[in-house]
Amino acid sequence: MIVCGHIRSCPQRGIVDTQDQVLQVRAPRKQRRTIKERREIVQETLVPGTSVSRVARRHDVNANQVFYWRKLYREGLLGGGAAAPLLPVKVSEEQPGTAAKWDSPALRSGTMEVKVSKGTIRIAGVIDVVALRTVLECLAR
Repeated sequence: MIVCGHIRSCPQRGIVDTQDQVLQVRAPRKQRRTIKERREIVQETLVPGTSVSRVARRHDVNANQVFYWRKLYREGLLGGGAAAPLLPVKVSEEQPGTAAKWDSPALRSGTMEVKVSKGTIRIAGVIDVVALRTVLECLAR
């Protein structure tokens, strides 16, 4: 402290070492998650009423990363992910006298009955397998 051009001494309570000290500061190490771990984190977020942000924080992952993993999961790219589940199938014998008389298996007519949680779908006549597959995939979602 300078008072009227003279240096006035101040009592010191301790000595401060002003030498430069080298501090080692490391950035947090990025944790690599296995595909199985990613899939498990995503599956936690699929429970109704679950917050993606809270699940991400609990696993120390950025929420945007979890949303990206969810996208991969829906596309089936997280191994065993959201591939359509198999549906139970029951094959019944045709009614006597209703056997198809067409030569090509693709052109045979018949009746197909698909039971789903909201009801039953009956398809009669010639069945377009591509259209049927599309309908079943939409119902599985």
